[in-house]
Amino acid sequence: MLSIIILLPLILGTTLVSWLKRFSRGVTALGAIGVSLTSFSLLLTHAKSILNGQVFLESWPWLPELGLNLSLRLDALGLMFALLITGIGTLIYIYAYYYLSPKNSLSKLYSLLMLFMAAMLGISLSNNLILLVTFWELTSISSFLLVGYWSNYEAAQRGSRIALTITGMGGLAMLGGFVLLGHITGTYEIDQILTMREQIQHHSLFVPVLLLVLLGAFTKSAQFPFHFWLPNAMAAPTPVSAYLHSATMVKAGIFLLARLAPIFVGAALYHNIVTFIGLFTLTMAAFFAIFKEDLKGLLAYSTISHLGLIVCLLGIGSPLAVAAAIFHIINHATFKAALFMIAGIIDHESGTRDLRKLSGLWQFLPFTGTLTMITAAAMAGVPLTNGFLSKEMFFTELLANLSGPVAIIFGIMATLAGIFAVAYSVRLVHGVFFDGPISKAVPNRSPHEPPFGMRAPALLLALLCILVGIAPALLVEDIINSVTRASLMQPGFEGAHLAIWHGFNLPLVMSIIALAAGAGLYFSLAKNGRIRSIDLDPKLGKLQGRVLFDLFLKYLLINSRRFKRKTESGSLQNYLLWIILFSIALVMTPLFNQGLTTGARELTHAPAIAIVLWLLLFSSCWMMLWFHHERIKAVLISGAIGLVVTMVFVGLSAPDLALTQITVDVVTTVLLLMGLGLLPQLTPYESSRTRRWRDAVIAIVAGLGIGWITWLLLTRDHESISWFFLQQSLPLGGGSNVVNVILVDFRGFDTFGEITVLGIAAIGVLCLMDGMRAHGTTMTQGLTFRFNPSPLMLRSTASWVLPLALVVSLYIFLRGHNYPGGGFIAGLITAMALIIQYIALGQDQTEQMLKVRSGRLYEVWIGVGLLIAGLTGIAAWFWARPFLTSAHIYISPPVLGELHLASAAAFDVGVYVTVVGATMLMISVLGDSRHSSMSGPMPRE
Repeated sequence: MLSIIILLPLILGTTLVSWLKRFSRGVTALGAIGVSLTSFSLLLTHAKSILNGQVFLESWPWLPELGLNLSLRLDALGLMFALLITGIGTLIYIYAYYYLSPKNSLSKLYSLLMLFMAAMLGISLSNNLILLVTFWELTSISSFLLVGYWSNYEAAQRGSRIALTITGMGGLAMLGGFVLLGHITGTYEIDQILTMREQIQHHSLFVPVLLLVLLGAFTKSAQFPFHFWLPNAMAAPTPVSAYLHSATMVKAGIFLLARLAPIFVGAALYHNIVTFIGLFTLTMAAFFAIFKEDLKGLLAYSTISHLGLIVCLLGIGSPLAVAAAIFHIINHATFKAALFMIAGIIDHESGTRDLRKLSGLWQFLPFTGTLTMITAAAMAGVPLTNGFLSKEMFFTELLANLSGPVAIIFGIMATLAGIFAVAYSVRLVHGVFFDGPISKAVPNRSPHEPPFGMRAPALLLALLCILVGIAPALLVEDIINSVTRASLMQPGFEGAHLAIWHGFNLPLVMSIIALAAGAGLYFSLAKNGRIRSIDLDPKLGKLQGRVLFDLFLKYLLINSRRFKRKTESGSLQNYLLWIILFSIALVMTPLFNQGLTTGARELTHAPAIAIVLWLLLFSSCWMMLWFHHERIKAVLISGAIGLVVTMVFVGLSAPDLALTQITVDVVTTVLLLMGLGLLPQLTPYESSRTRRWRDAVIAIVAGLGIGWITWLLLTRDHESISWFFLQQSLPLGGGSNVVNVILVDFRGFDTFGEITVLGIAAIGVLCLMDGMRAHGTTMTQGLTFRFNPSPLMLRSTASWVLPLALVVSLYIFLRGHNYPGGGFIAGLITAMALIIQYIALGQDQTEQMLKVRSGRLYEVWIGVGLLIAGLTGIAAWFWARPFLTSAHIYISPPVLGELHLASAAAFDVGVYVTVVGATMLMISVLGDSRHSSMSGPMPRE
């Protein structure tokens, strides 16, 4: 059930709205609303049992050895966030239908919002830290796309890049913290980690874990000093802003702190950092919000401020403080989503969001003005609204859990934040709807109320602000207490008691001061329109977060370019020099204390064949050193070295490796020869005498280092895991050829990745060579690589080589599970036979014979091979087995007798088809006449 809640918007929602756009905008909107409501309804069906303390778990093993499982968990905390995500999301979909003009793609917006909703649901329901990180980064990517929805605007591009950079870096830091947390606890399962507070807090890595996780939470929830990305994201469409600010992305960091509270609460460093950062963010952002000229900018800074309030409460960490934080999360979602929708209505009807131009809209938009008053009052903490109650709880818990000078300073800061909040809330109402007649600067001087459907979501949320403010105990008290118990994992928590009146006390005095002083501050600033002329940006100068971020990127770019100029000389020799030097240092450092002494392992004399092979290898390498400037000879010599390596494998009783080596050697040699046809035949001489001596010393050191490592390994006893594969190859993999069983079963996922890379490489060659033309040796001084028809004897021989090679490759393929062979080797044998046809008949005639048009059909072969291999792996899921787990059975058909069938054979078919397709695609592309004009005879010079 939990997976369905996430998959509905992730798969069904994104595809459904893309398909429904062919009908009408209304049908598209109904589809999006239906998907969101379905997820919301599924959550509600289990709400009662979840709020009573029950926890739902779902888990599928993925890589259990690494602690990576697809684990989902629904408790009261996850339920509250998931309901906010889907509930507010449904209202946003309704609002977006009316807000977005027909010239903008509604289906694109809905698809991105669906992706964003699924990512946030994944964060809320994840029970595995690595899975949570995956969804966390998906929110960063989807928000990047949403903020940059209007990609033709520079502000949208800039805002999306800043948001992705800041939240992405925080996500990487958080991933590091999670890895350390998994190292400490031995698991990534959240429900298990939350029970290990003592073990975690007493570990030496606790401080790095705490700091890294806090970096992830603070960047995501726009806490100081990372707050500046949020106002820059205001270039997004208003429905996106309403969704991001109220219920989704900026609440992800809040959710993380609430989820991990059981392991952090009690650590002094956690309380000090989180409480101070939250309170400072609350006060700072509230102050700046007063002077913002853009209506959405004001709301953005107010969001940062309220997020700081929640973070401060979570930093205090007492049960009642966490309950207040939970309460304010709900309250902020209601009034902030409504206020952003109202901001969109004002912009939609008046044509501007500039507070310096807006005034006197009450006579045109009285309904919208009333909604603004209610929701702004909730934002300011006016009595009889939900915001007042959670603000009172904040004041109470701040004073109750602090003492001495710290309590006085923090109390003053909290009161100032309340004053500033009232001031910007009053400005929002008075400056837009009153403050004189409608301004002449307003583009549309005859605004009117929008359709009721556009106002309905804000109306519903405004009613909730009042109803919760009047009857909190009836509507939300049980929910808040259940969520608090789930967050702190304290079933015995008695609960907070919500009421409108708690008596005349210091928190009430702080609220009265905030209301009176905030209103007075605004009207004193607004006198004679002074507030419209105040701009803090020039006064702050380089102290602004955005400016500092731009300077950081500027100096990073300048220094990276300097480094690039010094290191990227265009010389392959220099690149290899630094790579080899770094490799030598990296490998040798841990080996210095090993010494050169012979280990305890008994040594044996080298047989004569080993000495012969060593001499052949030495001679080939010396020839390579001598002829390396002649590219064709160098390739042929490298092929000879490959043949010596093949003989070594034969001598060491490794026939599978020998077959693979010789087939790969032949195919790569042909490919290299064809590729070199586009290059001059000689490598330019770049070395001086000094350089050659330097290179010789480095080569000798590197060679001695490899010899040293080899000596250390061969002369010391070590434990081998070969016994496991030798014992389990037949019973588990169904094959006696251990090498092949490892490739298609035990390490099948590696093989699947390798053939995927091979396919990508072949397609990469196609993309690189597409449209490329090489005009003969006068330009390239190279050899022809276009396969022209060869002599009659070669053509006649090739006619019977192909069917024979196909029979051999079939034989190699079928025997591969029990004897040397397999799909990879068989694919290369088939490819070699086809290469012979290219050489003998010429490319045009061969492709005509194979029914391949310029080799493009080989792309399909790659896709089909990967599809077969992938489907073979997925099939294991239907039997609740891990990906690519093979099965084998014995059958006894008539005539044939007993047969042994293994599902790994299907995977091997995918390997075979991919290898043939990739190899032939590269061959055909390199020899394609459209890429080269060298199909005729080589001109004489």
